[in-house]
Order: sequence, then C-alpha cells, then structure tokens
Amino acid sequence: MDDQEVIREFLIESNENLARLDQEMVELEKRPKDPQLLASIFRTIHTIKGTCGFLGFASLEAVTHLSENILSQLRDGKREITPELVTLILETVDVVKTIMVGIEANGREGPEAYDELRERLKAASVAASADATGGAPGADAHATSSEADAPAAPKGPSVSDSTIRVDVVLLDKLMNLVGELVLARNQILQFNAHQEDSTLNATSQRLNLITTELQEGVMKTRMQPIGVVWNKLPRVVRDLATSFGKQIRLEMDGADTELDKTIIEAIKDPLTHIVRNCCDHGVEKPEVRIRNGKPAQGTLTLRAFHEGGQVNIEIADDGAGIDVQILKSKAVQLGLIRMEQAERMTDREASALVFLPGFSTAAKVTSVSGRGVGMDVVKTNIEKIGGVVDLVSRLGEGTTLKLKIPLTLAIIPGLVVTLRERRSAPRESEGGGVRYVIPQVSLLELIRLEGDTGKRQIERIHDTPFYRRRGSLLPLVYLADVLKVGRTDDSGVVNIVVLQAEDRQFGLVVDGISDTQEIVVKPLGKQLKSLNCYAGATIMGDGRVALILDVSGIAQLSGVARESRDKAGAEMQRRDHADSERQTFLLFRAGSFERLAVPLSLVARLEEISLSKIEHAGGKRVVQYRGRILQLASLAQLLEPDAVDNAAVQDPAQVVVFNNAERSIGIMVDQILDIVEDHVSIRQTAARQGLLGSAVIGKKVTDLLDLHAVIHAADDGWFASQEAQRASGATVMVAEPSPFVRGLVRTSLEMAGYRVIETDSTHGALQELERHKIDVVLAGLDLPPDNGCGLMQAMRRLPGVAQIPALALIDNAEQAKTCREHPQGFSDYQTKFDRDAMLQSLARLASALGAPEALVPAGGRG
Repeated sequence: MDDQEVIREFLIESNENLARLDQEMVELEKRPKDPQLLASIFRTIHTIKGTCGFLGFASLEAVTHLSENILSQLRDGKREITPELVTLILETVDVVKTIMVGIEANGREGPEAYDELRERLKAASVAASADATGGAPGADAHATSSEADAPAAPKGPSVSDSTIRVDVVLLDKLMNLVGELVLARNQILQFNAHQEDSTLNATSQRLNLITTELQEGVMKTRMQPIGVVWNKLPRVVRDLATSFGKQIRLEMDGADTELDKTIIEAIKDPLTHIVRNCCDHGVEKPEVRIRNGKPAQGTLTLRAFHEGGQVNIEIADDGAGIDVQILKSKAVQLGLIRMEQAERMTDREASALVFLPGFSTAAKVTSVSGRGVGMDVVKTNIEKIGGVVDLVSRLGEGTTLKLKIPLTLAIIPGLVVTLRERRSAPRESEGGGVRYVIPQVSLLELIRLEGDTGKRQIERIHDTPFYRRRGSLLPLVYLADVLKVGRTDDSGVVNIVVLQAEDRQFGLVVDGISDTQEIVVKPLGKQLKSLNCYAGATIMGDGRVALILDVSGIAQLSGVARESRDKAGAEMQRRDHADSERQTFLLFRAGSFERLAVPLSLVARLEEISLSKIEHAGGKRVVQYRGRILQLASLAQLLEPDAVDNAAVQDPAQVVVFNNAERSIGIMVDQILDIVEDHVSIRQTAARQGLLGSAVIGKKVTDLLDLHAVIHAADDGWFASQEAQRASGATVMVAEPSPFVRGLVRTSLEMAGYRVIETDSTHGALQELERHKIDVVLAGLDLPPDNGCGLMQAMRRLPGVAQIPALALIDNAEQAKTCREHPQGFSDYQTKFDRDAMLQSLARLASALGAPEALVPAGGRG
C-alpha cells in the first residue's frame, strides 16, 4: 500500500471518529462522570494523534496532543468538566477537521500553525496541573499511563475484522447492474407467460427468486440509519443555543430508522436547516419562556419511523409557534402576495408562506437567518426526491414540520395502467394503449364501474366529476385530459385508481389496469424535466419504455390540489360531526306514548320475563336475574302514574335492562318496536318529566326518553337527579371506561347543545385530541391505565392541547379530597351522576375558553 492509500484510510477512519466525537462531547456535558464516555473520547483523540505522528503531520499532532492532555486530566478525575472546556475541545475538533480537509485536498498540512489555540490548550492543561494536589505528571506520562491503563483488547475477531469499507461508486455501479438484471428478469417472465415449456418455467421462477433476493441484499448495503445525519445535530443545537443565549434540549427517537444512502445525502442539508430555524425562530429565550409559564429549557424533538412504505420524519419544538398575522404582513411588505390575498388566507395557507422564495421574518441578517434563502430550498429538495413537507403550528405552543420521504429511489413497486390514444400510436402495447406506471406508495384502491349503471354513479358538481365513495365525494381526474391526448368514451367500463396526493385523495380515470411490477426508475432527460406530470421512466418487460406518473404533479395540473388543506380538514370535521351524531336507537312503546327511543349503546340486554317469575320486595317488583335481584319498573307508570299499566299484565313482560358496573335495573315496556340507525338533525325539547324532547328518527317523530330521570324515579338510590341545566357548548371529549356512564353523560350533553366525542382510555383520548379540536375534557379518575392522571400529564406536555380545561368525574368523597389537594391539571371536579353540577361546571369551563386566566385548578376551589 503506497503513502497516498495510507493517508486515505487515515482520513476515512478519522472522519468517522470525529463525527461520533461531536455527539459524545455534547453528551459529556450531561454525564460528566461517565467513565466509558470519557474513555471513548480519549481513545478517539489518542488514535488520531498517534497516526498523524506516524505520517508526519506535525500541526495535527501538536493540537491533538494538547487536547489529549486535558482529556487525560478529565478521565483521571483531576479536573471537572465545564461548558468552557467543552467549547475549547469542540473548537479543537473543528481545527482537526479543517487540517484534515487540507490534507485530503493537497496531501499535506497547510501553513497555519494554530498557535493561538495551542496556547489556550496549553494554558488550560497547565492550570489544571497546578491545581492538582501533589502535582500532575507531564503530558507524555499521561499518554503513557493512558495506554497502560487501557483495557486489554478482547480475544477473538474484532469488529474491524468483520467489516470492510466499500467505495460508494462501486455500490452505485452494483445497484445499476441489479437494476438491469431486474429488467432482464421482467422480460424473461413476460416471455415465459406465453410459453408452455415446463423447464423454462421452472428456470425463470428460480431466476425470479434469486434476482429478488439479490436485489434486497444490494439495497440493504446502501441502507444507512438516519442517525448518520442526526449525529451532528446535538453539536449544532448546542452551539446555536450557546450563541443565542437559550437553553435547548434535543430529544431523538428512531435514529435507527434506515434509508437509502441517496436519500440520506439528499435530506442532510434540509434537516440541518430546519433544526437551525427551530433554534433561531422557534424556541424562546429562558426569560421569555418563564414569563409565558413554560420551563426555561426548550425542547426540540426529532422523530423518525416507517409508515406505509415511506419514512416519516417529524421535527417539533415547544417554542413560540408562528404568528400568521406577522407572516401575512411580511409577505405583503415583500410583495410576495397582495393585501386582498392575505385577507382571504386561512391560517394553514398563511403558515405555508414560509416556503416562498425570498421570505424571511428575521429583523436582521445573521449567520443563521435573515437572507430569505432556506425553507423554500428545504421544500424543493424534499419534493425532488418524491417527498412531502407539511407544517403545523400553534401560536405560543410550538411548531412541527413533518417530512414524508421514500425509502429508496432505485427500484420501486408500481401499478401499470394503460391509456388508449385517439391517434394511432406505433408505441402502443399489444394490450391496446400506451402504458404508464403509478408508484404504489400513492395507491389506495382500485374501483371498476361497468355499464350504464356504473357511469350513472359519476356525478357532476360545478362541471367537476365526482364519484360517491362510501358516503363521501371523490373528485375524478381523467388521465387523458391531463396529458391532453384526447379521451375515448367507447368503452362501457370506467377504471378508477384512487390515489393520495399529500393530504388529498382523488380518483384517476384510466382506460385499463394491467398489473403491479417492480420497476427500475430511470431519470428523465433535461428536455423533459419541466413536465410536472412525470417522475421518471422505466423499461418494461418487452423492452419498451413506460413513463412514471408524478401523482402530486397530476393533482396540481388537474386542480385537485388547489383546494386548501384547511377546507379539506373542515370537510373531514363535518363528516366526523355527522358520523358522531349518527346513532343507533332502540324504539319501543309504553302507555300512551306510541314511539319512544333510547340510545342502544345504553342498553345492556332485551329480555322477555314470565309474569310468574316476578316477585315483590320492599314494595317494588323484582326478579331473580343472572344470580342477582333485578328491580323492575313499569315505564308507563313512571311517565303517567294514573295510566293503565299494560306492561304489568302482558305475559311475558318485555324488559329493557340497563346496568352500570354492579348496578342493574329493568324497565318494563309495552312493546319493543325496532332498532334504527339514523342521523338526528331535528330536535325539540320537552317540559314533561321523563322526556328529553322529540326528534325525527326513522322518518317519524319520536320521543327521546330521559333515562336519567326515569331511573331516578324508579330508584333514587342510583344517583341524585336534578333539573338539567341547558347550555350552549362546544366540543367535549368524555374519557370514561364505563360505557353506561359515557352514554348517560353523552345524552345529557347533547341535549344541552354540546358536541360529544367518546373514548375509554388514555391512549384513545390522546388520539382523539390529535384528530379533533377539543374544547373541554371530561375524564373519569378510574380511566385506564393510570386513573386519569396520566392523561392530564400527557396533555400538559403536548403543544396545542396543554391549555384545554379538564373536568374530573369522581365517584366518592375520597376522590374529591384527592382532587382538592392534588389537582393533577384538572380545572374542576364533579360527581359522575350529579348532572346539574356537572353541566354548571362545564358551562363555566366552556365560557372561560377565551380567557384562560379564568380557569383555576381544582385545588383552588373554595
């Protein structure tokens, strides 16, 4: 091996060590007494010093030697780690990197001797030696002792013996060859499909298996954990926090998530820029955070995970968030938008202004920000590799950037579709039509409509075609119209490919759907790169070229993507609202009331009980039921005490059983009519005791039973009943494990005008908080898995939901005492079955939504 090869190996190894060293030094500030961490840092510097001495790099050896002395003192416990010392060592690492860049470019060190840094290192080392009791040995002694104290190398093969370094160029060439092999495999499989040779069939299947395994193996060699990019971010965050006078903690989750090396290289700079922006614009200074009721130290969270064949990366801070009014004003001032455009913008659209070229809200130009070059480049670079950037921000609570990027750009699964052109095209395939490929990552489902009946399912609204799919309207885009090749309507079949473009779904209408294949992505020539509807090309099994469709580009060209995300979100909320009000009711008759209803979710069982089995105890009807004594009450008598009790004379008696935990009661009705699922849109309140009001259910006016009042009238031991307080509320989430309690609370709240969302666990509650805009939370203190306290703790940590008021639903006096002494984040507490008090508390919390200072913790109640 010649000298140049030795130097090259030295540079590769040293750069790997230095990349790790940045992160270890930042970690050392948090764990200054960690001996293993100190030993690792010392070994890295010691290795570089020893090797560069052998190669004759004097400046590099001198700098690393002096830093090694300081690290040796730290390791031996002769001095304490300080932020200033960490900064000095990191500065040394930067100098080492600079010298190594010069060595890589010129084969030798530059003229710079770095005397000023060497003097500071020497002074720091001497100061520590003078402070040490009994004196400290010299630097050489430190180095010698460190080598003597180093643990013996483990026997057996080392890690270096089990790995080799391979040039990336060689891997790229190997990947290209595998791509060609996949194309050849596809051609053989297509040829074999038209043959009846069993030997050829077995051989081609064997080739298919081997090619697939080889492809997976080669792709794994190119996969790298995203931690390769994240390793340098702790140093970036530390340096920026120090320069801005801020306190920022970096949390990383999913660093072992793997991506293709090409993707890793493409996202490296965008990720770094986003993190710098979070540190500069996002997290506030300690005094500002304390004034706003936040901890002095801000948190920056990086999270990566696989989902749906893609990698999701989330970068979130708990900082100031984005003030959309400032964004609009700045954009108008810079001439990027007009004033009337700004006035019409939704908050979501205004937040997207940060991605415009030349846009910056920084008051002055610094080394970090203010030049208006950054977020637009981030978005452009992510979209170049087929990714999507999404920004969510809440003023005063923080900002989250979500990136969705593909695992690899080399070989992807795709759906082959065909399009018949009006003109004669020599490149049409045997199946009739030009073939296109849709990346499978964007594919949701396939729909086939046949004949005139199928075509009639396509509706037109404002001259835009829609298909009614499972109760929602799916906009349709005709591929022939987008590509301007002329549409043919001679077929009696409509093929719809349902696709996802960012957060919008649409149906792409094609003439034919062939099959799914693994395709090798080939880039388009420079003459075609400006066409937004194509993402690349591939060679099919018959040797012909097929263009790969860009789903996002087609959505933009067709106008599907023009609808703002806020409008799409509003539509989802509207559908969720409609779904939440669609309920299943049990219909029955009692006395003079021909049509009564109660939500089926409240009903435990429907029973027919022989009159001979009904007994009396305590002046009330009872029956032995499932090992218990079940109290019975006639609904007709409860609603009309003077009416004839038909339920008591008909045999068998029809009974609706309700239960809550250990309590059960049976309500006797004249006749059970039906079970109906309906959307209750028309309501009318009723003043009559035992009825909540009336509603149109199953196209007939139906009285809604006030189950709370009925059960109270039958057995006042169940719970105390008072007149329901009417209120006009917003969206309330009821987090309670008991379905019966949830049903009762829901019925009371909905008749009071609130919209209700239910859940039965902490995990479910957090999911609903993410999906919906919740105004008030009602949570039972027996909510699994941690008695409701875990929900409050999680809510108070999450940006966007930390300020939502919460009402604790308690069972007994002991829980009330706990709420008074330890509010745990609850704004108030009430007994589960005290409906009047619950509605009063809820009305107070709902009315205080616009004034958070009006919400006092439960422990502060008089």
